[in-house]
Amino acid sequence: MPHILIVEDETIIRSALRRLLERNQYQVSEAGSVQEAQERFSIPSFDLIVSDLRLPGAPGTELIRLGQGKPVLIMTSYASLRSAVDSMKMGAVDYIAKPFDHDEMLQAVSRILRDRQTTQGVQPDRAAAPGKVGTPDKGPNNSNGEIGIIGSCPPMQDLYGKIRKVAPTDSNVLIQGESGTGKELVARALHNLSRRAKAPMISVNCAAIPETLIESELFGHEKGAFTGASAGRAGLVEAADGGTLFLDEIGELPLEAQARLLRVLQEGEIRRVGSVQSQKVDVRLIAATHRDLKSLAKVGQFREDLYYRLHVIALKLPALRERGADVNEIANAFLARQSAKAGRNDLRFGPDAEQAIRQYSWPGNVRELENAVERAVILCENPEISADLLGIDIELGELDVDEFIGLAPQQPSTSSTAQEPTEDLSLEDYFQHFVLEHQDHMTETELARKLGVSRKCLWERRQRLGIPRRKTGVASET
Repeated sequence: MPHILIVEDETIIRSALRRLLERNQYQVSEAGSVQEAQERFSIPSFDLIVSDLRLPGAPGTELIRLGQGKPVLIMTSYASLRSAVDSMKMGAVDYIAKPFDHDEMLQAVSRILRDRQTTQGVQPDRAAAPGKVGTPDKGPNNSNGEIGIIGSCPPMQDLYGKIRKVAPTDSNVLIQGESGTGKELVARALHNLSRRAKAPMISVNCAAIPETLIESELFGHEKGAFTGASAGRAGLVEAADGGTLFLDEIGELPLEAQARLLRVLQEGEIRRVGSVQSQKVDVRLIAATHRDLKSLAKVGQFREDLYYRLHVIALKLPALRERGADVNEIANAFLARQSAKAGRNDLRFGPDAEQAIRQYSWPGNVRELENAVERAVILCENPEISADLLGIDIELGELDVDEFIGLAPQQPSTSSTAQEPTEDLSLEDYFQHFVLEHQDHMTETELARKLGVSRKCLWERRQRLGIPRRKTGVASET
């Protein structure tokens, strides 16, 4: 059983993370600072160290040296992503942005431990938890073990073949597919099967970073480039030098940042915000989107020259409803994972549940399926899971209900003429009502905070419900 050390000075976060990891069969020790960790433990004895970047006393990056080669996963906020870049250069194996959800953390931990065991030439002593699409399966009906995605339908077999052909090259790749289909897993497979596998893969969700920060985060900045820039910082493109840069939801990238990115692709160089000097970078770009970039380019919302630079290789991820029997295979993988978390090994899908899983259209794709299985495991009192426990025959079946826990209607603005929410509104109805009523005088960050969700979740709900983000008339986000 892998032994993980958590170093975090916030007691609530530390305890929550410990419980999460312990529920997933990890042995966990914890400390509130680097000094406490040194006094209580032999740091090199751990399989993985998960540490906050900003700690009382020595920073979390000090554990890179103290760990003597053991992987260190740095936790940081989007406001300090530039510091995360520095951490990667100092030897951190990866970083994860706060606030993170449970799946993000579990996937990062599982991947790091799996990669470490692979480099050491040993097999994992526990099954890797399935990601958004699934775990490696080397059975007779599935030859995609090195890719790490469950599924054997013809569209997926075609995708696996393209991944194997494209991965060894340095060509830019555009991954297309609906939200929740597992585009980041495809990007991870491309990186892991490339000659850059030992270099970092830097993942950026373009929709989750405020427009006012995106250029600085991607390309870095010089001291004094803008208010608050007290020191020069490297950007995420620079951090990916020698490795892979994965830009998720690239259709949300502002036009100004697109122009800078085009220079990276054309000239292989970047220029930090506020600098007059350029520097060379060797980066392979993998981008993903659920939007039609060609159509966006025709109406001037996406640079046409950048589109053609990205569209060297296009990989299309099929929606879950197009994958036939794969949906049951993936559901069983999620059932095994959730059963292990719940400490139950007797659970199985009933015939009606299996039929419902196969016939439902899954508008939220694999992410929705995972939520449905998790909900069913939590609510199930008998070994056999029935169709009604999946909750997929109602509107809320496609919602990530966990992200709405504690959501309560706010008092409507007295100046608003919008219809007031009622007790009959579903969570989805309430979300739409609240955003439409308040988006003219709230920033995206304020909206997300009021709704009790992350900026990424807010953006995804906008896409699903067709609520465009207002570009003007809202206070600037800083």
